Amino acid sequence: MTDPGFLLTITFVLYFLGIAAVLWLPEKMTAPALAGFGGLGSLLLLVTGGDALFSSSTFHSTLWAIPGIGDLTISIDYLSAFFLVVTALVALPAVIFAAARIADEQWCHPGYRAALYLGLLIAIPLVVISADVFLFLVAWEVMSILIYLLVNSGHSERPGYLMLAIGEAGTLAVLVAFLLLAGTSGTLSFAELKVSGLSLGPGLRWVIFILSFAGFGVKGGLIPMNFWIPRAYTAAPNAFIPLIAGATLNMGLYGIIRVNTDLLPITQAGPGITMLIIGSVTALIGILYATIEDDFKTLLAHSSIENAGIITAALGASVLFLATGHRVAAAMALLAALYHLLNHSIFKTLLFMGAGVVEEAAGTRSLDRMGGLLKRMPWTGFFMLVGVLSIAAMPPFNGFVSEWLTLESLLRSTELTSLGIKIAFVVAGVALALTAGLAVTCFVRAFAMGFLGMPRSEAARSTHETRSSALRPMALLALACLAFGVLPTYVIPAVDRVVAPLTGASATRALVPPFFEDSAPVSELPQKFASEFHDLGAQLGHSTMPGRGLAVIHRGGEKNPVVFAMSTSYMFVTLILLLGVCAGVVWLVVVRRRKTVRRPRWDGGVRHLMPEMTYTATGFAQPVRVVFEAILRPQIVDRRETIAKYFRVAIQQERKEIHLVDRLVLHPLAVTAQWIASSLARMHHGQINAYAGYALLVLVLFLVIASTT
Repeated sequence: MTDPGFLLTITFVLYFLGIAAVLWLPEKMTAPALAGFGGLGSLLLLVTGGDALFSSSTFHSTLWAIPGIGDLTISIDYLSAFFLVVTALVALPAVIFAAARIADEQWCHPGYRAALYLGLLIAIPLVVISADVFLFLVAWEVMSILIYLLVNSGHSERPGYLMLAIGEAGTLAVLVAFLLLAGTSGTLSFAELKVSGLSLGPGLRWVIFILSFAGFGVKGGLIPMNFWIPRAYTAAPNAFIPLIAGATLNMGLYGIIRVNTDLLPITQAGPGITMLIIGSVTALIGILYATIEDDFKTLLAHSSIENAGIITAALGASVLFLATGHRVAAAMALLAALYHLLNHSIFKTLLFMGAGVVEEAAGTRSLDRMGGLLKRMPWTGFFMLVGVLSIAAMPPFNGFVSEWLTLESLLRSTELTSLGIKIAFVVAGVALALTAGLAVTCFVRAFAMGFLGMPRSEAARSTHETRSSALRPMALLALACLAFGVLPTYVIPAVDRVVAPLTGASATRALVPPFFEDSAPVSELPQKFASEFHDLGAQLGHSTMPGRGLAVIHRGGEKNPVVFAMSTSYMFVTLILLLGVCAGVVWLVVVRRRKTVRRPRWDGGVRHLMPEMTYTATGFAQPVRVVFEAILRPQIVDRRETIAKYFRVAIQQERKEIHLVDRLVLHPLAVTAQWIASSLARMHHGQINAYAGYALLVLVLFLVIASTT
C-alpha cells in the first residue's frame, strides 16, 4: 500500500501548481494547464481513494496545532475513501470538459475562473478528509465561497447571492450542532466526538440531528432548503456546472452520513423516519417539477433534487433498520444509498455536459425550440441517450441497479413490528415508485423533444457536432454508466467495505452469493437456496470470470421469504444477442432478397408539416400538469386586447409555475418579515412628544416594579 499522506501531498501540490500556472501563463495556455494539472491531480486522487478503500487500515495525520483550538488533523477511513473516489471519478472528466469550454466566454478572464475551479478541486477532498470540526468548517466555507464565485462568474449574480446566503444559514446550523456535540467532550476531534456521543441524552441527540440534517440538507438539496438549486444550477457557466452538480451536492449528503451514522450512535427511530419521509417527498417534488420544466438545465437541476431525495430516503431506511436491530437490512439500505450517490454523480455530470454542449450549439435551453438534434449531433445525442437511460433507471445501466436495491431494501420493512414505522415505509415506497414512473416520463420527454423529430427553430436546424475535446469526457462517463450497471457484483463488495463498519453487518453476504468461489465465506443465503440457483446456471462463467458471481439475489426474512434476483450482466449479453439475431433476420429476410426502393414517406395527408404542428415538450408534459394540478397550482393571468373597450381583439393566457416551496415556505416568511418591518417602520414616523412619553412611561413602570420588589 502506498502512503496516503504522500499521495495526498502530491495531489494538492499538483492542484496548487495548476493554480499558479493558469494565473501566470499566457491566456492561450489556460486550457492546457487546467487539463494537465487538474487531470493529473484528479487521477492521483482516484488512486489515493481507491488505495485507501481497499486497505486494511485507516490513515490519520496531524497537520499542526493551533493554540486555543487544538490539533488540525486529517483522516481517511472507508467513508472518506469512498467519497474521494466518487469526487475523483467526476472531477477527472469534468476538468477536461471545463478546459475545453472555459475560453468560450471572453468577457471574463479564463485564468481567474480556472484558478477558482482548481481551488474547488482542493476544497472538496479537504472537506472529506478533515478529522476535526475546525478544519472541516474552514474547508466547508472555502468550498462554499468558491462555488459562489464560480456561479457568479456567469451572467447572473442573484442566484449566487441566494445560494451563498442560504448556505451560510445552513453552516450556522451545522456549527451549533458541532458545538453541542463537542460540549460534553471538550474537544473538536471527530474521534473524541464519536466517543462522547455515546453519553448524550436522547433530547440532545434530537437537537443535534435536526440542526445537522437541516444544515447539511441545504447543500444536499433536501426540501424545503433546496429552492436555490434550480436558480444557481441554471445560472452557472456550462464549463463548471458538471463538477458543481456532480461533486459538491454530495458534500451535504456526506455531512449527514458522517454526523448521524458515524459520530452519533443510532438508538432512536425518529431520525430515520424524518430522513425517510423528507427524502421521499423531496424525490417526488423534484421529479414532478423536472417533468413539466422546459429549460433543459433547470430540468436537470430539479432532477438532482429528486436523486438527493432517493439517497436520503435509503439512508433513512438504513437508520430505521439499525434502530430496530435489523443490521443486514440496514446494510442493504445504506449500500443502496451510497451506490445511488455514486451513480447519480456519474450520469448527472454527463447530462450537464451534454446540456451545456447543446445550449452552445443550438443557442437555447428550451426543449420546445429544439428537436432533430440527433442527426446534427450524433455523438452528443448518443452519449446523452446513455445518460438519459441511466437516470431513468433503465437496465442494464447503473441507475437501474441502485434504484432496484433501494426498493428491495424498503421491502424488508415487513420484518418490523412497529405499525407507525411500517406506515412510514409504505408512504416512502409509494412516493419512490411514483418518482420512478415520473422519471421515465421526464427523460423520455427530454430526449425525444430535444433530439428526435424535426427542428422547431432555425437555431436547431443550424447546429453541428461539438469538438472532440468535449466529447471525450462524455464518452468516459457514458462508459462508466454502463460499467457500473453491468458489473454490480464487483461494485457491491467495494461499497460494502464502507457499509460494514457503519452498520456492523455485510450487505455482500445478503446480495451477492459466492457462486464463483470454491471455498466461499459464510453467506446470508441458505446453502440449499444457493445450490438451487447453481442448478439454474448461476455458476455460468465460473471458469472465465473472477469474483463472486454475476447475479444479485435478495431473499427476504421469515415474514417475507420472497426471492428477488437480478443480473444486468446476463441482461446485457442477452440484449446484445437479441439485437444481433434481429439484425441478422432483417438482413436475411428483407435486405438480402429485396432491392432497396426509395419512396416518399407517408405523411398522413399533410404535405408540408410545419414545426409548429409537431408535438412539443410542453404538450408532452400537459397530462402531468393536469393530474398534479392540486400540487402545482399555477398562477394564470388573462390578458385581453380590446378596441374602444368593447371589441375584443385577442386573449392571451400566461401560465406561471410557482414552486411549492416558494408558495408554502418562502412567500409566508417574506410576508411575515415585511409585516414586522412595516410595523417597526411606523414607530419611526411619530411625534417627538410621543417618543418622550414612551420613555417616561417605561421609566415609571420600572420604578414601580423596583419599589414592589
